[in-house]
Amino acid sequence: MSGLVVERLGHLGDGILAGPVFAARCLPGEVIEGEIVDGRIAAPRILEPSEHRVSPPCRHYKSCGGCAVQHASDVFVAEWKLGIVRSALEAHGLETELRPVHSSPPRSRRRAVFSGRRTKKDVLIGFHARASDTVIEVPDCQLLRPELLATHPALAAMIRAGGSRKGELGFTVTLTDAGPDIAVHGGKPLDLPLRTALGAIAGEHGLARLSWGSEQVAQGARPLVRFDGLAVEPPPGAFLQATEDGEAALRDAVREIVGDAGRIVDLFAGCGTFALPLARQAEVHAVEGLDDLTHALEAGWRRATGLKRVTVETRDLYRRPLLPDELDKFDAIVIDPPRAGAQAQCTEIARSAVDRVASVSCNPVTFARDAALLVQAGFRLEWVQLVDQFRWSTHVELAACFTRRHIGA
Repeated sequence: MSGLVVERLGHLGDGILAGPVFAARCLPGEVIEGEIVDGRIAAPRILEPSEHRVSPPCRHYKSCGGCAVQHASDVFVAEWKLGIVRSALEAHGLETELRPVHSSPPRSRRRAVFSGRRTKKDVLIGFHARASDTVIEVPDCQLLRPELLATHPALAAMIRAGGSRKGELGFTVTLTDAGPDIAVHGGKPLDLPLRTALGAIAGEHGLARLSWGSEQVAQGARPLVRFDGLAVEPPPGAFLQATEDGEAALRDAVREIVGDAGRIVDLFAGCGTFALPLARQAEVHAVEGLDDLTHALEAGWRRATGLKRVTVETRDLYRRPLLPDELDKFDAIVIDPPRAGAQAQCTEIARSAVDRVASVSCNPVTFARDAALLVQAGFRLEWVQLVDQFRWSTHVELAACFTRRHIGA
């Protein structure tokens, strides 16, 4: 049967043919046909499917833009993501042991950002279609914990109370011990009637906390989350690892890397994902760029029992990275930067005397760039553990072990 052959899978999940031509939701080795428009086949017909093609488990897959590779087997996706990391490292002349991928199970996401808007009939809540402003409802999403989907009535009530026909609201919803914590952006300005309505909605739907724009408007209970059992009250909309399962896998890898270190510095510490659990075994200095996160971390430490000393510092590590004389006070470093990586900070780590680094990253490209700085300074990249919290997506997260032996050691 004649047709076009898919050569490989791109980093955004599209099949790539000679040309290059990109084909949506195709796998390497498949034979396809379809109309090519501007170098892309938007609706390919599969003539010869790959042995790795599976039926997508979610009925929203074709319309929702949240998942990219639900049509591929778990084995294929894991190997593809390992290949993404391997290629990023090879671009800098690096290679190492890539441990098997740890994948979070379906329906385990504890945090999501929904979009919502008013319509002529009522409201629409869900995720955007791929490369589109269209909002797709996802009542049977296979990624999210059921409790997240159960917030739909509360979100709908907020749209009716504070949404406009022309605008779109964003809802960052996080599951906490006390119920959903919801931070809303894009709504109408707060006034007394809206504030009263939102307070009633929060009470009716059992929300732990509700924030509108930059202002908290209701709190029914303390919105605590737990890092390895240690309670923290994060600020509204704060970043957390997407699944508790994935967080635990990253934490286990970090613990393995730092070993018996007695003094640890945690860079880009957030509100304590690693710092607080590590304080069970070591003194920790946690450095983060945002005051509200360091305050939450410090309050979590004071609330806990049985932890060693934790100190916090609010500091922009892009503009003012810790210098070697500051880093040399510690036995191990944990670093978990945003997607941009931490080039300036890794340059200073390379100049320091510290010999153990646990690097956590959500971007293989910037991770590999920063890893090369450390390797050039005498570190050895011992292994990389991939953690797939964003199942069926193109995202890759990892933890990596760096060690070095000093001259004369």
